[in-house]
Amino acid sequence: MSKLIIFSFLFSISLFATDAAFEWDSPKEHDFGEIQQHRPATFDFVLKNTSDEPFLIDNVRTACGCTAPTWTYDPIEPGSYSTIQVTFDAKKIGYFSKKIKVYLSCQKKAEILLIEGYVE
Repeated sequence: MSKLIIFSFLFSISLFATDAAFEWDSPKEHDFGEIQQHRPATFDFVLKNTSDEPFLIDNVRTACGCTAPTWTYDPIEPGSYSTIQVTFDAKKIGYFSKKIKVYLSCQKKAEILLIEGYVE
């Protein structure tokens, strides 16, 4: 019985561990402000591997074809940085807000990035 209690305690502690494998070196939200129609706008989201193990950016998904991500498929080594470049195709006039989901091999839940702005 006591082994079960100890196991349950250790398991619950592991659920609340805050040792993140990475940190964002850029904000997770970017406001382009006012941009010109028919001129794509680009922003680089940067993350750093703060763990002792390499990990991968498994996938980056956008909500529509007007937002295109570019990233490396190489492992991000401990202490190294990686960039996710996001380009918004500014075809339609008006306000825009787009979510980008980043899937990393070091965690189950996707990271959410946001871009927004106004196309003139």
